[in-house]
Amino acid sequence: MRTLKKVFTAEDLLCLSATGRRLELVKGKVYEMAPAGGRHGGVAMTTGIIVGGYVRSNGLGRVFAAETGFIIQHDPDTVRAPDVSFVSVDRLSLEEVPDGYLDLIPDLVVEVVSPNDRRREVREKVEEWLNAGVRLVWVLYPATRTAMVYRSLSDVTNLAESDFLDGEDVVPGFTCRLGEIFA
Repeated sequence: MRTLKKVFTAEDLLCLSATGRRLELVKGKVYEMAPAGGRHGGVAMTTGIIVGGYVRSNGLGRVFAAETGFIIQHDPDTVRAPDVSFVSVDRLSLEEVPDGYLDLIPDLVVEVVSPNDRRREVREKVEEWLNAGVRLVWVLYPATRTAMVYRSLSDVTNLAESDFLDGEDVVPGFTCRLGEIFA
């Protein structure tokens, strides 16, 4: 991950993103993200398809792909792009999705851990999401076919591939055996 000098805003980042590079903004600093590997991309897409299909067929809201930026902090700005995210229809109508970054906090965030991801960085990202107000964070580990479900930093559940991911009150009625995500 390479950083650029200067305090950037979400608007600056949107202009920089036009270059085609994967960028995130953390407290005004721009970080260039390496493209995801094949397994990472496959797990993220499968998760998006499974959760997205359920959300769409039940009219629960919107599911967004990895490139979707969310402004989760202002002054200095932080724009993060989770691997998969969900926003309830109560918070974002199905008709009004802006062209730019979403200036709201997702209800559910899914992060897929790549082999080169550092444990500390994953933990910091989860903490950022939870501190911003995300209600449920799923961290998926393709290498071990496991997951950690965060409701808060102190309310965490570890799942094996035979266990079920549950949308709880965030994505009501949604359940999926974790192994399906890694299939």
